[in-house]
Amino acid sequence: MKHTQDKNKLIRDLKVITGDKYILTAKLSKQPYSKGWRYGAGEAVAVAKPGTLLEIWKILQICVDADIIVIMQAANTGLTGGSTPDGNDYDRAIVIINTMRINDIQIINEGKQIVGLSGSTLFGLENKLAPYGREPHSVIGSSCIGASIVGGICNNSGGALVKRGPAYTELSLYAQINSKGKLLLINDLGIELGDKPEEILKNLQTQNYTKDQIRFPNKLACDNEYQQRVRDVDASSPARFNADGRRLHSASGCAGKIAVFAVRLDTYPIPKRNQVFYIGTNSPNVFGKIRQHILSKFQHLPISGEYLHRDCYDATKKYCKDTFVMIDKIGPSFIPKLFELKRKVDLLAERFKFLPNKFSDRLMQFLSNFWPNHLPNRMEKYRDQYEHHWVIEMSDEGIDEAKAYFEKFFTKNEGSFFECTKKEGKKALLHRFVAGGAIGRYHAIHEKKSGEMMSMDIAFPRNEKDWFEKLSPEINDLLEIKLYYGHLFCHVLHQNYIVKKGVDSEALKQELLKTFDARGAEYPAEHNVGHEYFAKPSLSNFYKKLDPTNGFNPGIGRTSKRKYWK
Repeated sequence: MKHTQDKNKLIRDLKVITGDKYILTAKLSKQPYSKGWRYGAGEAVAVAKPGTLLEIWKILQICVDADIIVIMQAANTGLTGGSTPDGNDYDRAIVIINTMRINDIQIINEGKQIVGLSGSTLFGLENKLAPYGREPHSVIGSSCIGASIVGGICNNSGGALVKRGPAYTELSLYAQINSKGKLLLINDLGIELGDKPEEILKNLQTQNYTKDQIRFPNKLACDNEYQQRVRDVDASSPARFNADGRRLHSASGCAGKIAVFAVRLDTYPIPKRNQVFYIGTNSPNVFGKIRQHILSKFQHLPISGEYLHRDCYDATKKYCKDTFVMIDKIGPSFIPKLFELKRKVDLLAERFKFLPNKFSDRLMQFLSNFWPNHLPNRMEKYRDQYEHHWVIEMSDEGIDEAKAYFEKFFTKNEGSFFECTKKEGKKALLHRFVAGGAIGRYHAIHEKKSGEMMSMDIAFPRNEKDWFEKLSPEINDLLEIKLYYGHLFCHVLHQNYIVKKGVDSEALKQELLKTFDARGAEYPAEHNVGHEYFAKPSLSNFYKKLDPTNGFNPGIGRTSKRKYWK
């Protein structure tokens, strides 16, 4: 801020709302919130950690009146830096509002729907819904790293579940700054909570409403068209991607351009039976045939279908063993605490210059070397036999349908499959879901001899036959490592690279993006543009409509950081 006096007054005013403990101003205490999990960092005057929805509203009022930029943040687990500042070239001071203390989840309509408050997590939702025999939109993967419900909605996050598409709702409660700079509270939850902001927020927080006050307007609380969309294997556009105009609505896809207090979402029945099939082949075309047949011909869609290339299999086995073992032995509930501990260790290590950079990663990697092999024998045999691995999970009547198909298919096609035991299935899925951490750990361990890291998630057209990447020798020679994994039925692939030392990673990234453009791909597929990708005009216009003064999270999608988008 321009004047120290103004800064001090702002901090005093914020502390009146939350108490001193929950307004962070010291550099080290702010860093876990002002620095992205993998990408982006910048300065903020303060990090506010409100304990109620009303406290969020009061903080917003102070910031708007003082012409302070607000960045709303939940778990800060995103990969593109979209919930933190990026650089220090903003034209106004910044306050980060972290909502993770407000983690209430309210069950409505006998568990068929929920209302998730601003800091509620997917893992918490799984636990909350279990007694009702239902589950949320996203399960292990995002949930096990502590990702928030609202964060998924704001980023139009995808997920592994074939039938459910991107996180989406048209029912939310949010604050918006209008073109005149006035802060407004908009109740689109479909629940009668009163007229004044203070009344609405208090009634929601305390669940002070009756069944009769819950309305069921003609608005979606999920992407209910997605099953038909993913089945259309001849379409020339992707099944889902972050900037899909079909699924940009208020909170959904807003990327923090409004302040979301709560969202209302559909839930899903838990299947009675599950069966995991493990498939291997040396030909990507084999998987292409299976994908096309299952999506277009099967009566019952899979729960999930997760792809893993052999190189990624190996890297995950080596560099994600500690995460795998902890989830397997202790459970996913411990992982958010582990990530918090990891951040604290790295912050502490920064104060001691004799300790290496990314000290926590180095320590965990060292300790993991003492663990025995954690992967099932049959998976290890397939690793030796096959370059490409696919973990397909079916449920109920779909189990027999899939088994009969695979038995017949592999009599005439290269590759094979096996039915996992319950233990094997759990480990196969877990191995795939911890794969996202392999590139980061590899880079941390080899940072002195390696170049920069690039992580991309790409949505390829539904009719794409040559889904597996074939790079030109000119590009391939610049890469030290490539790790491929993803959601193959949706044609959403995570393609992670580490360039060789001395290579211009930004120039190389632009060359890679050109290859994706030539294939009709959309990107990012499910991690939002953050501060890493350019928002296309349609997405940028959506942001401008939501936030005409550019007071919330400016610069997202590499747009203007200046007031009124100038």
